[in-house]
Amino acid sequence: MISKKMSKSLNEQINKELYSAYLYLSMSAYAENENLKGTAHWMALQAKEETGHAMKFYKYLLEQGARVELQAIERPPVEFKSLRQLFEETLKHERKVTASIHALTKLAKDEQDYATEIALQWFVSEQVEEEANVEEILAKLNMVGADTRGIYLLDRELGARAGG
Repeated sequence: MISKKMSKSLNEQINKELYSAYLYLSMSAYAENENLKGTAHWMALQAKEETGHAMKFYKYLLEQGARVELQAIERPPVEFKSLRQLFEETLKHERKVTASIHALTKLAKDEQDYATEIALQWFVSEQVEEEANVEEILAKLNMVGADTRGIYLLDRELGARAGG
């Protein structure tokens, strides 16, 4: 059984993960409207992945005999200035999620909640991958600059992302 403080914190993380999914769906819609279908595909898969993360926390709380308490999801932004800003916002958001996962890990350590600490290690590793993926996309955007051919090729590459 986990503490009430841990249960509350994990419920808050479910909300953050669902917000992430909502944010990436909004970004997917923006990209679709900008005729960046590859980026829209990448973001839609990212949204699905974030929903999966929320469900991992959901199931973990239930396994621990804690109550799942879903909260209202904040409205995400719908407009972005450019493809670059879209991915800059993505990286900024992933860094916030990383900080939140680290805070949960610290809480688990402080409470000597070994089961939760172990469960959170998957998320710690996942966040390293999440940030690295977005940093790579931003590096490619830096390479192509405003060259529409480069943006076209990058969008095409993003559209090849597997998952589903």
